Amino acid sequence: MFEWEKPLIELERRIAELRTFSEAKGIDLSGEIATLEERASALRQEIYRNLTPWQRVQIARHPRRPTALDYIGRIFGDFLELHGDRTFRDDPAIVGGIGLLDGIPVTVIGTQKGRDTKENLARNFGLPHPEGFRKAMRLARQAEKFGRPVVTLIDIVGAYPGIEAEERGQGLVIAESIRTFSSLRTPIVCAITGEAGSGGALAIGVGDRILMMEYAWHSVISPEGCASILWKDAAKAPEAAAALRLTAEECLRLGVVDEVLPEPPGGAHRDPDQAARTLKEALLRNLQDLLKVDRDELVRRREERYRHERSRPGPRTGPREIEGTSPSSPGREGVQGRGTDHQHETGEECETNQDRMYHRAGE
Repeated sequence: MFEWEKPLIELERRIAELRTFSEAKGIDLSGEIATLEERASALRQEIYRNLTPWQRVQIARHPRRPTALDYIGRIFGDFLELHGDRTFRDDPAIVGGIGLLDGIPVTVIGTQKGRDTKENLARNFGLPHPEGFRKAMRLARQAEKFGRPVVTLIDIVGAYPGIEAEERGQGLVIAESIRTFSSLRTPIVCAITGEAGSGGALAIGVGDRILMMEYAWHSVISPEGCASILWKDAAKAPEAAAALRLTAEECLRLGVVDEVLPEPPGGAHRDPDQAARTLKEALLRNLQDLLKVDRDELVRRREERYRHERSRPGPRTGPREIEGTSPSSPGREGVQGRGTDHQHETGEECETNQDRMYHRAGE
């Protein structure tokens, strides 16, 4: 339960108590219950209409929020999970396989967190190692070979930053994954279902259509990481969340995503079935559109989109002042919106971080 939800939770508790009492005593309390339900509905709308960016980040991290496997079980029929990267080992932080989306064979790839400590340890808290991204690339190439569209489900704060991951080439593998998905000759639809942070999200987040759940977030860094760099204090994460412009509405306005999918009142964890129905409809609609496009044209559009990201829809803004920092503060560039059009004092146009990653992968 979130702090800002306490009045709503109390109302819902009273409604549940009245229902139980009514059934136990055989007394008709439908009028009182209906009145309280109306109050609860109005309060819920007021609360969730005025959420701060940091509160949205907390919703995206709710422990009961649907995971990739939750969505896969509700959306894709006859799903067969495939394992291993054929180089080192299987990475349980990334799941993938073949399934049917309303009769259409697709390859599904997603990042997977755990529900409790035991599951999180088994899944490495949803932080993939290089072998996880290699598995994703293997499944993507397999999909291309057999003409299957690719769907990616993204809920990841970032790639695993441990020493062993770096020893096995984490940065290089992420760049290779971006290159692989950029040139894949099959439709790709990416859905950000929770968190989407840093290169870990970009590694499987290159697609023809990018969808984003209403309370998900997408940024180059987590709010805590940004606060630690800018203010040397992770407690300033709420201020960082506002500065990063990481909400679904901001990402849509900036042209980072193509569509924002509404969530059930209170978030996807309140009604996973409804959230899955909304996601399924959007995936199916976008895939049906993309399947009509010639493969060469599909790749051309995708490469154009990511090589020249600043030509995408959305306002183009320059660097923004962050409260508590000065123009000379280190790390100031890290809070600019992705794909924004800005210039150095010399007048030379800057490349986005994603541009640089893409070009390095192609070298």
